[in-house]
Amino acid sequence: MLINAVPQRHGALGPRADRLPRGCRALAELVGEVFDELVHEVHVDCADSATVDGIANRETLIRNRTSQLRALEAPGGPVLTIGGDCGVELVPLGVARYRYGRGFGVVWFDAHPDLNTAATSPSGAFHGMVLRSAFGEGDSDFAASPELVPGRVVLAGTRAFDPAEREGVDAGLASLVSVRELADPERLVSAVRTSGAGQLYVHIDLDVLDPGEFGGLNFPEPGGLRIPELVAAVRSLAVFDVVGAGITECASDDRAELRALVPVLEAVGELLEA
Repeated sequence: MLINAVPQRHGALGPRADRLPRGCRALAELVGEVFDELVHEVHVDCADSATVDGIANRETLIRNRTSQLRALEAPGGPVLTIGGDCGVELVPLGVARYRYGRGFGVVWFDAHPDLNTAATSPSGAFHGMVLRSAFGEGDSDFAASPELVPGRVVLAGTRAFDPAEREGVDAGLASLVSVRELADPERLVSAVRTSGAGQLYVHIDLDVLDPGEFGGLNFPEPGGLRIPELVAAVRSLAVFDVVGAGITECASDDRAELRALVPVLEAVGELLEA
């Protein structure tokens, strides 16, 4: 298994975004201990750049994408990406889609669907556009090719939608399994089977958790999952061929606080090592 830490903050905006690089490195260190594996840190540009065509820090994000691509030239096996903001997921998703073909699908554990484009985003933060870009939509410099197939994505625990994101779901880009429905993990398994996905990538933005469960969230939203609920949902995906995963948006470097995430890390490791 290849583990890449990508301590990027430039896809996120807001008062906690500056905490993401430290949170990424601290979480990556814990991942290395839990998995007993070497973690490779991908070099990222730390300089801010201008908002261009509706995307904040556009040039920085493009440079960082190039660094990630170099780190994935020959992955060989499952890839785990530790972020940083959710924008770091564009590259591993694109590489996996190229590698596995049209049957490749995604389970997106996230309080937010990340289905805006630069034209619809209220903030210009790329982490809210990354999944729409993976569908090949939006800004041509970020739109994936080959793109994810509409319907092959399942949003899990998503509960905060902008209007354009809701329209994308209604148009069939992704299906939704709510926080309430995840109380029965079989609902998630059924949704993935319905999507027709073969190989699967599992994305976990930690804000899928309720803020009362874990305080180190970059963009907390109430009404999220408890840690045991997230663990059960992740473990339910063991019936599929999981070829990659990402864990993003950790805004804490407090070791005691991060230890609460160990069951989540163990569940992800079980999927990737199966």
